[in-house]
Amino acid sequence: MAIQIINTAPMAGQRPGTSGLRKKVAVFSAPQYLENFVQSVFDTLGDCRGQTLVLGGDGRYYNRAAIQTVLRMAAAHGYARVLLGQGGILSTPAVSCVIRKHGASGGIILSASHNPGGPDGDFGIKYNIANGGPAPEKVTEAMFARTQTITEYRISDAADIDLDALSTVRIEQMTVEVIDPVLDYAELMQQLFDFDAIRSLFAGGLRICFDGMHAVSGPYATAILEDMLGAPKGSVINGVPLEDFGGGHPDPNPVNARELIAIMSAGDGDNAAPDFGAASDGDGDRNMIVGRRFDVTPSDSLAILAANASVAPGYRGGLKGIARSMPTSGAADRVASALGIPCYETPTGWKFFGTLLDAGMATLCGEESYGTGSNHVREKDGLWAVLFWLNLLAEKKQSVEDIVRAHWATYGRNYYSRHDYEDIDSACAAQLMEAVRGQLAALPGQTFDGYTVALADDFSYTDPVDGSVATQQGIRIIMTDGARIVLRLSGTGTEGATLRLYLERYEADPSQHAIPTQQALAGLIAVAEQVAQIRARTGRDAPTVTT
Repeated sequence: MAIQIINTAPMAGQRPGTSGLRKKVAVFSAPQYLENFVQSVFDTLGDCRGQTLVLGGDGRYYNRAAIQTVLRMAAAHGYARVLLGQGGILSTPAVSCVIRKHGASGGIILSASHNPGGPDGDFGIKYNIANGGPAPEKVTEAMFARTQTITEYRISDAADIDLDALSTVRIEQMTVEVIDPVLDYAELMQQLFDFDAIRSLFAGGLRICFDGMHAVSGPYATAILEDMLGAPKGSVINGVPLEDFGGGHPDPNPVNARELIAIMSAGDGDNAAPDFGAASDGDGDRNMIVGRRFDVTPSDSLAILAANASVAPGYRGGLKGIARSMPTSGAADRVASALGIPCYETPTGWKFFGTLLDAGMATLCGEESYGTGSNHVREKDGLWAVLFWLNLLAEKKQSVEDIVRAHWATYGRNYYSRHDYEDIDSACAAQLMEAVRGQLAALPGQTFDGYTVALADDFSYTDPVDGSVATQQGIRIIMTDGARIVLRLSGTGTEGATLRLYLERYEADPSQHAIPTQQALAGLIAVAEQVAQIRARTGRDAPTVTT
């Protein structure tokens, strides 16, 4: 073995965001592309000698090859130890857990989260810092700056290692420990939730369906739900990670998780739907909760878990606060008010929750994009949310639907929906947003179909911990009755743009809580179209996905 110094040159398009760098597999697998970016990461971190690195990914295509490259480069930069998930597998929340438990200096996650996989799909790489959370913007921007000046990279010429055997091997002077990817994470879950109560729930006949979507959460769900907690075998479907996610789109929503929705929509009788359903995404950090013939919105899920947090042993000491992303509904705000704790409204992106969690200002946090988490790690956590719901079911001894409707009866219902327009022309998307921004100053006081605009702005956020400022985080149009329209562009795709339209209105009257969601929001949908002219500007007659 020997360390080699290879000449290289900058490559375009290597600016990472909070979610890391995401590109098509063909881009990442091009000569020196991955190496350039990894070298830029290590250069930004500085002296890595003697440190511990956590490494793993979601099992998508190119994951195994990329891991071998990262290992050889880590060895060339003096890392003392790498904790590597067996088979190259580690869910994103598990990476955060392992970093925190073992005092690692950081971790590299090879994932494009909920984006499609396979040779023609997406690949991604993300660096998480010592607190277990995503690298902050100042770090990712420094990485990008380095990609623009890079002239060489360092790499060992060591042979590939066996990723599948639980073992300890050496590359140069670096020890690689291939670890059970589930073990540390499962140990943490046992500290947070009443596993005995959940076991009793299954022993009493509760039936569940967890859709792993052929992604990383499958092995975790099988090990914890079936093996440790006693859920009937077969409760986890699509539980084996595949490089192309079985040809599916591992984004847990009613469109992409069609199999789960069909199972949970079954009628009564011999083939009755299970009592509880859930799905997670490519890297295991998102969750979708479904009852029998009943969908739970992510916004409601966050609020319900917050209102009932004391059922779980890990949260019986109470909540310090709740944090939600700005596009997420105000349902959690009502719970926070009732509990007498603060609720923080942040931009989209888990890094904004990280400062609040580290400062002890928040305990639970969530995004409307099927992401919920707490201070146990510094990432959102799909299986954690499922276990929280199962703990709640064990305590309440009610159905998912009954729990949600009881919550609405107490706090009111925030009718809420997100309309996604995927893969639209990036220039058209930018023009649409600019056109709406141009109207913001004139919108307050105007009336549209019975709605009067009280506030129209482009959301900005000043972090109460570190004072950092984030601007242009989504356009808000807020009505006098509190109803909202929010528009923002998503930054998680690799092609075109995704326009997200969020719609929300509050209804206090329990007699009005059974209206179909799209019907309840029809007036706001019409106003959004009038203001933003989505059809005319995108050429789309309807959203790609409605949640």
